[in-house]
Amino acid sequence: MNFEEFGLNEKLIEAISFMGFEKATPIQEAAIPEIMKGRDLIASAQTGTGKTAAFLLPILHKLSGKETHDINTLVIVPTRELALQIDQQIHGFAYFHTVNSISIYGGGGSADWEQEKKSLTGGADIIVATPGKLISHLNLGYVKFDTLEHLVLDEADRMLDIGFYDDIMKIVSYLPKKRQTLMFSATMPPKIREMAGKILTDPFIITSELTKPPEGVLQAAYLTFETQKTPLINSLIANKPDCKTILIFTSTKSKVGQIVRSLKGKGYFVEGISSDFEQHEREEVLLRFRSRQTRVLVATDVMSRGIDVKDIDLVINYDVPRDAEDYVHRVGRTARAEATGIALTLVNQDDMDKFHRIEKLIGSIVYKILVPPELGEGPKWELGMSNRHTGFRGKRNFRK
Repeated sequence: MNFEEFGLNEKLIEAISFMGFEKATPIQEAAIPEIMKGRDLIASAQTGTGKTAAFLLPILHKLSGKETHDINTLVIVPTRELALQIDQQIHGFAYFHTVNSISIYGGGGSADWEQEKKSLTGGADIIVATPGKLISHLNLGYVKFDTLEHLVLDEADRMLDIGFYDDIMKIVSYLPKKRQTLMFSATMPPKIREMAGKILTDPFIITSELTKPPEGVLQAAYLTFETQKTPLINSLIANKPDCKTILIFTSTKSKVGQIVRSLKGKGYFVEGISSDFEQHEREEVLLRFRSRQTRVLVATDVMSRGIDVKDIDLVINYDVPRDAEDYVHRVGRTARAEATGIALTLVNQDDMDKFHRIEKLIGSIVYKILVPPELGEGPKWELGMSNRHTGFRGKRNFRK
């Protein structure tokens, strides 16, 4: 479906074309017409499906003829990275309009605070905010949402995982009762449904495939002892010269430093990023990765959602994700927008049951690969007793 078929205004269509978008994704086809009708909406959509454009385009269409710059739309997100990503997309889509926006998130200085206050009091069409920082402004009493027409909750499940339920409900208490509310969530646990029942009115419901990595992803898992992991990723990168952008996820900040040091020793252009970084440092690291100055980015789970980098060739899970759903989001960093990519996971003997749960979630068995002979023999695929009645019969050796 072409974007012209939605009835979007010409300037918006021109910006969409300028940004290189041609056809709408399934979530956009389902959501945009209902949002343009003014309906509340709850949609399950995973990373990389085009959900940001699904809510931004109809809202920007409605704002196209607006002459004042009172606050019209509030977008609440779990992380500063996602806030910045959405704000950047607003600037792109609104290039030929006078719509303005600001992202509000923690970690800034006094100058950032004053600019945020100015936008919240003097007017900005769209506010993109993390809950904690927005509440800090609300507590001082100068923020008025009387003119607000749209509330968007993006990655609602992640916000609840972080513990933002009470913060979100507090923010909602400041908003007009009469508004359009749009909720996007990768998963729909009971807590999400409970919150939706409290803040949405007769919502249109969109359910998409949540537990399937993109079709263009070639998935595989290496069975490896912990001590073999770093030598293995050195080998993997050395053997894949065509992979120009590589994203490595690991579970701890200390491992980020360890992996970066090892790869730098091999002469690769590599950087790490974690929650220890100041905001300006994160932005600089991501800018270098997006511009291909940095070939390899090593990140903790803080980056598993919210990073917007096109054409990532290879994703490596240095550690098996703690939650099976997180695997889908990590893998979703590659093969976006119908492209192809590779996702490799390093599975040690302690994480085999955890990886088995991922396979159950995605509904397929991920191909297992031996570590290269020069690294020594790795562990065999073996599940614990708790999983021996799930159809795998306890042990299964995928070695070829």
